[in-house]
Amino acid sequence: MTQKYKNALSNEYATRSDFCSSYLEQMNSLYLLSLLLTADPGKAEQCFLSGFDDSVSTIWVFKERANLWVRRCIILHAIRSLCPRPSDDNELNEARLSQLIGDVPAEVRAYPKFAGIVTLNSFERFVFIMSILEKYSDHECSLLLGCVRRDVINARTAAFRHLAASVAIATKTQPERDVILFSGVNYANR
Repeated sequence: MTQKYKNALSNEYATRSDFCSSYLEQMNSLYLLSLLLTADPGKAEQCFLSGFDDSVSTIWVFKERANLWVRRCIILHAIRSLCPRPSDDNELNEARLSQLIGDVPAEVRAYPKFAGIVTLNSFERFVFIMSILEKYSDHECSLLLGCVRRDVINARTAAFRHLAASVAIATKTQPERDVILFSGVNYANR
């Protein structure tokens, strides 16, 4: 393969069929992403469909970046839909946590390792998903969420603390081992 041919391939724009293929190939993980972000099956469906509409109408994305763009569209729609903002209410007591675990949508209960994520407050949930699961930088998270980097760092720390507490409450045995197992999950089989 010549360098000229490689450059030509890397400069091709994605077509509607490329985005449709991306959605078909990643349908489960894309829906899981929108469900984890919104923590509500109805909003997740809206987010998923809006992301699809935006993706297929986009004409200025390189073909090799189409999969990333599809995921980004879903994240952007979830941000617009829920408007997560940092708050001082980062404390999560045990009584509130037990109540939240009962409110986990049935669709998320099918993924027990992810059930704790939807119990986080919306800002912590967005930061955790974007920075840990989707691997966005702190800077990129802060730009998309409209906050400062310190808010992103604090929210991620609080999310880890709350997830560790939820695992400890759920298992009542060996919380450190379970947290390590939780963090080693292959997110949505990308």
